[in-house]
Amino acid sequence: MNKYLLLVILVFAASCQVTETLHLNSDGSGTIEVVELRDEHSYMQLAKEEYSKEDIFKDTTYVFKDYFKKYAETFARTPKEDQNVYLRYADVKVHIKKSSYEKEFRATVSQNFKKTTDIVDLYKAEDYADNIKKNYALTAEEHYYKVSYDYVGSRFNRTVKITDSIQLKKEFDQIEKIKTHYKGYKLVQSYVLNYHFPRKIQSVSNPLAKISDDRQSLLLQFLLTDCKQNPEITNLEVVLEPEAVD
Repeated sequence: MNKYLLLVILVFAASCQVTETLHLNSDGSGTIEVVELRDEHSYMQLAKEEYSKEDIFKDTTYVFKDYFKKYAETFARTPKEDQNVYLRYADVKVHIKKSSYEKEFRATVSQNFKKTTDIVDLYKAEDYADNIKKNYALTAEEHYYKVSYDYVGSRFNRTVKITDSIQLKKEFDQIEKIKTHYKGYKLVQSYVLNYHFPRKIQSVSNPLAKISDDRQSLLLQFLLTDCKQNPEITNLEVVLEPEAVD
């Protein structure tokens, strides 16, 4: 592995804050947003003298369906089954800002949904947009898990399923190497679920979740590297109090 690629992996796994924020309405609609933010203090420790040499500026926003038109010729050559996957992402919005001058490196991916089963795996949005641009097949992707959501009655579920155990093992081993590399550093590498509900929370499957005083929201924090090695630890079931009957 060359030095640059190792640094890229280190930046994501060892100096990144990921926050997934969901607002759920009583009818099952709502919004979801995933923000990946580079922690500058952590990155500075890893990049050392290269930190001050950065010369990057990018600030772009797009809605996923824009790529269907912009790369219409490429999209038309995409297999029908791949097109159907991409079409589910049509209304997903992506904002990417990389500024070495302001020291802000942030990617924000968001979606408004009518029902929770419409929520796509937002962690794949940037890769899928790149696939459309470069005519890459979905089969070339190295994703090894998928995230889905469901809300029925008073139960909300966030479900993670492993889709490629071989790739998971590769990722696990790579993270172990990274942990050895940055052992002794004080780094921020958090993964946070920040969920807001229309009624009070009755119970949560993960006992580490911090429930707000009004019991209508929760925060659950993990180490990002732990989530990369074992994505299923972020599975979550939330039971809400029954809806009041007039």
